[in-house]
Amino acid sequence: MSQENNTSNRGLASADEETKERVAKAGGESRAQDKEGLSETGRKGGESVSQDRENMSEIGKKGGQNSNSGGSNQ
Repeated sequence: MSQENNTSNRGLASADEETKERVAKAGGESRAQDKEGLSETGRKGGESVSQDRENMSEIGKKGGQNSNSGGSNQ
């Protein structure tokens, strides 16, 4: 079994550029057709994260500390 440059002959990584582009385009089109499902998934994720009020508070504090204004009104 011959291999060029010690690379595998399996999987999308070994496909030619045209094939990679075709597969990527098909995947993007498929995702775009399911906008309602994506919206629902995002909403559920947001609900899940926001239920942990302590965690959300910590996230907010870190964001304020890392902002350019440092929490002051400049």
